[in-house]
Amino acid sequence: MRGVIVALALGLAAYPARAESGIASVYGYGPLTADGERFNPRAMTAAHRTLPFGTLVRVTTAAGRSILVRINDRGPFVRGRIIDLTPAAAHALGFSGLARVTVEPLGRYRPRHGDFGFF
Repeated sequence: MRGVIVALALGLAAYPARAESGIASVYGYGPLTADGERFNPRAMTAAHRTLPFGTLVRVTTAAGRSILVRINDRGPFVRGRIIDLTPAAAHALGFSGLARVTVEPLGRYRPRHGDFGFF
């Protein structure tokens, strides 16, 4: 309990397994994302309204296909949608417009040696 209080006092986010379901869309505008990165349509990244930048999330379609993406932008700004995916992420899930998905936050992305930054 004390560790949780310290983490909250320091502003560190706890990532409960709080999955949300809704509609995902594909987006492809730029040149920069909300966290200051250059928008890369080939990266496995996404936009979410509230999750902190750098959060890894598992996105699963109704058909059972699943990928990991990193949150680096804000959106979607259309009612009823819960996440915007890059074209590469949407392609990996097998859709190109809209799809029903479940989004599950997993924690912060921590780059490792040899990681080429496609998350």
